[in-house]
Amino acid sequence: MSGQNSENKLIEGEDYYLTPEGYKVFTEKFHLKRGYCCKNGCRHCAYGYDKNTGTFKKK
Repeated sequence: MSGQNSENKLIEGEDYYLTPEGYKVFTEKFHLKRGYCCKNGCRHCAYGYDKNTGTFKKK
């Protein structure tokens, strides 16, 4: 049994894309859908988190 049901299934190009190296990168839309910041310094953080300073940038 999969950990994701059909309601939580990720959509390539909408929720994430693959880099040329094969990494999965989550989009800003995915982060907003998830509803919180994980504070991992994501490339497309929708919440403005700066991993270097540990603070949120104002948008």
